[in-house]
Amino acid sequence: MTLLKKYKWTWILLAICIVLAGYLLWDTYAKPKLPVIRPVENFSMENVDGKTVTLENTNGKVRLFYFFFSNCPDVCPITTFRLSQVQDILKEKGLFGTDASIVSVTFDPERDTLEQIKAFGDKFKADYSGWYFLRGDQQQTIDLAMNSFKILINQDQDGNFVHMDLIGLVDREGNLREIYRPEVSAEEIARGVADLAKE
Repeated sequence: MTLLKKYKWTWILLAICIVLAGYLLWDTYAKPKLPVIRPVENFSMENVDGKTVTLENTNGKVRLFYFFFSNCPDVCPITTFRLSQVQDILKEKGLFGTDASIVSVTFDPERDTLEQIKAFGDKFKADYSGWYFLRGDQQQTIDLAMNSFKILINQDQDGNFVHMDLIGLVDREGNLREIYRPEVSAEEIARGVADLAKE
């Protein structure tokens, strides 16, 4: 009996292991990565706990950015609910708060006090260990949304807002890498965060 026949199943198992290892290496290193769209401008805003939050002191984590106002009658609650689903998925993956966070920024600071935005976050069971609800100067917030994320926000004479409902994916270094539209599922968004966290 030849060596090949004697150890046939060993050789087959070894070949399968080599193919599997090759696939895993390809999946890790050869899969196309999201390109850098642009760096996000630094900012300084107040969190619900009264602490100052900047882009720089949240670096080191992959972040999802969402611009909202708590009196929004339509899209903001729906998208914030989707972000709460993303939060839960990232918790299951062990990424939330350590490798990934969510940043929700109000562009209506006059009405959105810290108490108001915390009450809004509480409705969606936000875990504040990894989900920041921020308020700052209105014009600086609108400039950040426009310049870094190309999100348009307009306010009419009655104080009503019209805004683009988009979520920005930002890497650990503070670069915008993806923009998610309203129809994208929580699972797909969480997958994008997890993939970026591996880089």
